[in-house]
Amino acid sequence: MKVCVLGIGKVGLPTVKYISDRSLEVWAYDIDPIAIERAKKEVSLRATTNWHDIPPVDIYIICVSTMWKRNAFDLSRIFDACEKIAKKALSSSLVSIESTVIPGTSKKVHESIFKKKINLVHVPHRYWAEDPLRHGVKQLRVIGAVNQENLNVGLRFYRDILEIPLHVVSSVETAEMSKIAENACRYVQIAFAEELKMTCEEIGLDFDEVRNACNTKWNIEVLEARDGIKGHCLPKDVRYLTSLTTYDAILKSAMIVDRKYREWLPRNYALANIKHNVLTE
Repeated sequence: MKVCVLGIGKVGLPTVKYISDRSLEVWAYDIDPIAIERAKKEVSLRATTNWHDIPPVDIYIICVSTMWKRNAFDLSRIFDACEKIAKKALSSSLVSIESTVIPGTSKKVHESIFKKKINLVHVPHRYWAEDPLRHGVKQLRVIGAVNQENLNVGLRFYRDILEIPLHVVSSVETAEMSKIAENACRYVQIAFAEELKMTCEEIGLDFDEVRNACNTKWNIEVLEARDGIKGHCLPKDVRYLTSLTTYDAILKSAMIVDRKYREWLPRNYALANIKHNVLTE
């Protein structure tokens, strides 16, 4: 079995490593030559920036980044990858989109680019670089497909060959929605912690002590409040979700809270330093 991973960044490269360890023939493709050189150093594989060097394979895994640009979602890299695949994939090939997309993307690709001739599933990644052992490529993942036949092909690859535990959903749109919803939920949880920290500081309480007290209750988990909600995924995906609906009050409020928290942090630290200097002089 031959596999090609398109996009070998923070998610794609660990995916390549995991599949290589399963003794499958793996090709890696990326438009960034730096990513290719890094991949060649870390994994012994066939990696290239030239799509023409990639032969027809059995499995194509798309791990390219999706973006939020000019107040709109940008899935152009997904469509570009699929157009490349469509020109050389076999009718028996399986395409798996692991990148984060909005509901309707996979079906649009399957119908307009693949002309319903190529198997397509969506298995959104949950890779967390801070804990790749417990939250790496092999962890419980969601899988959805454009139809039952395509789902069966996807299950054979992910569940039977890669031995990745799967939660099967009834439609590919459900799988697509689950990814942006879980990241948006995380965003809201962090924003709550940020607002609670500002509240505690304002009324003279220790946030960490309040947080630890709350977390003794069995169904409560107040997260840490650090230096704002950063990274690529959470800020992007919460905006993906708000773009789909008018039911966005909590999500938009969370974005406002995070912005206020970022503005509050340097002022709070400056005030804390002034108090410290007064007490120690």
